[in-house]
Amino acid sequence: MKLIDKPMIHNKLFCEQVAKIVSADVLLKLKNLDLKLKSVRSHTELAETANSVRELAKNLSKAQIKLDVKRILIITKARDNSLIYLTREMVEWLFSKRDDITVYVDCKLQNSARFNAEAIMASFPEAASRLKYWDTRFAKHNPELFDLVVTLGGDGTVLLASTLFQRVVPPVVSFALGSLGFLTNFNFEDFKKVMTRVWDEGVKANLRMRFSCRVHRADGTLVSERQVLNELVIDRGPSPYVTNLELYGDDALLTVCQADGLIVATPTGSTAYSLSAGGSLVHPGVSAISITPICPHTLSFRPILLPDTMLLKVKVPETSRATAWCSFDGKVRTEIFKGDYVTIQASPFPFPSIVLGENEYIESVSRNLHWNVRESQKPLGDLLTGKCKSDYTLHDEQALDKFDIDYSEEDTELSESYSEDSSSRSLSSDLLTIEAKGPGGLSRLPTKLNKILYKRDD
Repeated sequence: MKLIDKPMIHNKLFCEQVAKIVSADVLLKLKNLDLKLKSVRSHTELAETANSVRELAKNLSKAQIKLDVKRILIITKARDNSLIYLTREMVEWLFSKRDDITVYVDCKLQNSARFNAEAIMASFPEAASRLKYWDTRFAKHNPELFDLVVTLGGDGTVLLASTLFQRVVPPVVSFALGSLGFLTNFNFEDFKKVMTRVWDEGVKANLRMRFSCRVHRADGTLVSERQVLNELVIDRGPSPYVTNLELYGDDALLTVCQADGLIVATPTGSTAYSLSAGGSLVHPGVSAISITPICPHTLSFRPILLPDTMLLKVKVPETSRATAWCSFDGKVRTEIFKGDYVTIQASPFPFPSIVLGENEYIESVSRNLHWNVRESQKPLGDLLTGKCKSDYTLHDEQALDKFDIDYSEEDTELSESYSEDSSSRSLSSDLLTIEAKGPGGLSRLPTKLNKILYKRDD
């Protein structure tokens, strides 16, 4: 099955610099890629095309994109009234710095006393025409209207942005105002500096892969289609039985899963539910699909990474004891019955998140998971008291690199020699015991000594 839609990104992500760093030769090779691959004449030509694609991807990740920001949509984390005041602070600052920017905020803030739209318009009279409100329907149907999306919250707020824009996604700047943030790259304390840099210097965007997930009935009827940023989860729901799921890759049966469920995660989602279920961390720059079982019936069913070029299908077989349930980024739970199936493939609509630096992923993993963090051994001088403590301070200052007790290679060799000599003496003693006990003493020797004797006889 091929992609129904052609790959698309927001028009703000097209820029002259991207065109400059991609050579005309590379574009010529990629223009008719399908036709070219069907008529490739040599392995060398195929390798050159693959390398061109790799170079193109590398150059795109390094491109500095100068955004012409005129319309900004702000998504504020729900169920936290303190963030409404921060939203108001950002809106007021934007109006004070730019007189050509239109700001869209959540429609629920229109009558909010905390947001106090009337006070904003009193301070900035021209804001009456530049402060507008969005709802879910308006945002979904007008993705190209917004030049920039700003999220104020945690990873859940970023996922909301992905849910809102199921096709083309505007560039997203995410400020960390949640409890945990792998996707929130910027601190809100720096929002003035960050926003100034966005429209003055330009940005670098990471095109995070999403999945196109389609639910089909047994007769092939399409039930729903969703773009997910983190993962698709198929689980047993309220059923007391483990799920029985068939996993296909490019129409070939890969395995039959008997477990509480199955997680199909993007590299972005590898730090979410998949990680909790034992899946591997996957860098967002890696083009892979992560398959992680939830409490599998067989311990040999380990997580696996598959290429993102593969079309996956998860089917509930007719012989299954019960139905299953699927969810998309933790939302829109849908029941799938016997014979129904879900297809998963790389989406043609990536999620462009504005990046802080080249190593931000490793920094976020280290910050949130304390990845490979090991505390160094602390000095023990604080445990000393009295004269010992003063003597410790004196000697420690005089010779930091000199140890009273140390082991050299000669000491190690002497220790090994002593060990061998001790073994020889022990063996001689056991042999003397055999002679004293007579012929029957051999059968009562330890197994290890028996083996040594037999080996010597051979």
